[in-house]
Formats: sequence, structure tokens, C-alpha cells
Amino acid sequence: MSTVPHPVPDPEHHSRRPYEVTHRTEYQYAEYVTDSFGRAMLAPRETAHQRVLEHTVEITPEPHVLSEHVDHFGNLSHFYEVRTPHTTLSVLKRSVVEVEWPAPDLARLDGWSVGEAAEIIAAGGVREPTTEEGVGDPPSPPTLDLVEATQYVLPSQLVDLTDEVETYARQVLPEDRPLGQALVALYSQIYRDFRYAKGTTSVKTTLPELLAQREGVCQDFAHLAVGCLRVVGIPARYVSGYIETMPPPGKTKLAGSDATHAWVSAMTPDGGWVDLDPTNDHFADSRYVVTGWGRDFRDVSPLKGVIFTEGRGSTLDVAVDVIRQDRPDPRVHPRPPRPQEAR
Repeated sequence: MSTVPHPVPDPEHHSRRPYEVTHRTEYQYAEYVTDSFGRAMLAPRETAHQRVLEHTVEITPEPHVLSEHVDHFGNLSHFYEVRTPHTTLSVLKRSVVEVEWPAPDLARLDGWSVGEAAEIIAAGGVREPTTEEGVGDPPSPPTLDLVEATQYVLPSQLVDLTDEVETYARQVLPEDRPLGQALVALYSQIYRDFRYAKGTTSVKTTLPELLAQREGVCQDFAHLAVGCLRVVGIPARYVSGYIETMPPPGKTKLAGSDATHAWVSAMTPDGGWVDLDPTNDHFADSRYVVTGWGRDFRDVSPLKGVIFTEGRGSTLDVAVDVIRQDRPDPRVHPRPPRPQEAR
């Protein structure tokens, strides 16, 4: 087993920054819809790394019922009923958040191996990792929620822990690999092994199908990373949200060109979580905005529901913007080149 070098974090990517996120979903129906019932999971979460400053949701036609509740996983969910006949349904959300993700302490995580981390988590106890200098401070009291850990280590509807998944996982996450190195190896291996290709998978794609075809999108890669971690006993949750994207140097950003994104969060023996993104080959940082998390995509689908209509067929249009608020709007001002990009 080779040693996996730790990535060097870019301090800029871990700085505090405010974002405005707008997400518009519009359905066009061939015939009038008489009733529409739906659940929208579009509100951002309050987390240790994210503060919600503003949030609004607008639904057109105006719903007869619009309520919100916190689901089993702590996500804010909106339920709506539209009983006005309509051929267009629009759901618009706007949020302003402040984000600051610290770089993960990989040297500390390397004090546990994958196998040791899984054993400690399963036992519900926390033992400080050993280092070359010896044992550190006295052990902290247990902080793990075993119920939470268990729900994220079991298979789920879209993360079936099949023989194919186990074979792939054991190659990347052997029990004796240091945990920090293992997490880096996991996102890097998936990034190298799979091609990003829109339209090649669906929400029903299974992990064996993904492993066979070797291409997919962020949802698929997050599901695979979640499955690999669960196979070796590390609780893992599927995270849904957004990531800031930038246009090429000298170009402006196309309005509505961003999209929802998915990545994975792994539990550590001290009850913390480390977020990693196999689609982009790095840990999550301050460019990431969290909407919600669950066992897999089905728990955090941005919008789903039921309609009543005599018509057949509909079209869907989605527009997302993730705009940093402490810099000029990239939709108006061309992106300046970084020093290494300048000619």
C-alpha cells in the first residue's frame, strides 16, 4: 500500500465569504394542472461552517398551503399545495449565506487507521489518536451519537452495498491505511476512474451499473463514495448543495449557469465530519454551500411532488446562480486572470 500525500490547502479557498444563491425551477405542462402537491428542499442549513443570513421561497401560482418543517435529518423542508389551475409552476428560492470551511486536520486523522476508526465509531467511544510522539491529551468523553452513526453506515435505497461496491472499496480503503490518507485516496481514485458525463445516468442508476459503465455525474460519484465508506464501517452521508463556479479568465459568467451539486461527508471517531468531493478531486471548502444531507439523494431531492392533469408531457427549466457578494458580480464583470494565468 503506497502512501498518499496530503494535499496542500489554498488559504483563499478557506476564507470567509458571503454568497447569494438563487435557484429557479419552472415546469411547463401541456394541459392545465388542477392540483399540485410538492416538497421543496431548497433552504440552506445552519452548520458549523455556514450561517444563513436571508432566505425566501416564492411559488407561482400562489399556493393555498405553504408550510415548513425540519425533517428527520435536520433539513428545512417546504410543503406546498397549489389548487389553482395552471400550465406553469415556478418555484424560486433566494438565500444569502456566509461560509467559512476550515481545512481538515489530516495529520490528526492519520492517527487512526480506517479499521481503528470504524471500531471506535461502532463502540460509541472516542479515543485520541496516537502520534509519533506518543499519546496526546487525556481521552475526551464519548461524543458519538450511535443512532446517527448507525443510520449512516447501513445500506440505503440508492447505496446498496453489493459485492462490486465492496471490492472497489477494499482496494481504496484497506483497514491499515491512515484515515486522512484514505479520505484523500477515496476522492482521488473516483475522480481518476470515472468520467463526468451528463445524461449517462439517472436517479435510478445503481452502483453496480455505475461501476460497469465508468461514467456519471456528481450524484453518482457521491453515492459511490458513500457506499465505499459504509462498506468499511465509516458512517457517511450524502450532501446536497451548491459550489461556486467561475468563467474562464476574461469572460463573464452566464446567468443561471450554475447547478446543484452533491458530495459526501464522512464521520470521524471524535463525532466530527469531513466533507470530500470526488467529482472535483478535493475536500469541500468555502466555495461550498450546504442545502441538506441524508442517506442518499432520495432524502434530499430539491423538488418532488404529484400533479393532477389530463395532459401528457411537460418540460423542466432550472436556473441556478451562486454569486459571491464581496466581489464584483461575475455575470457583469469579466473574470480577471490569476497571476499564473496571465500571459
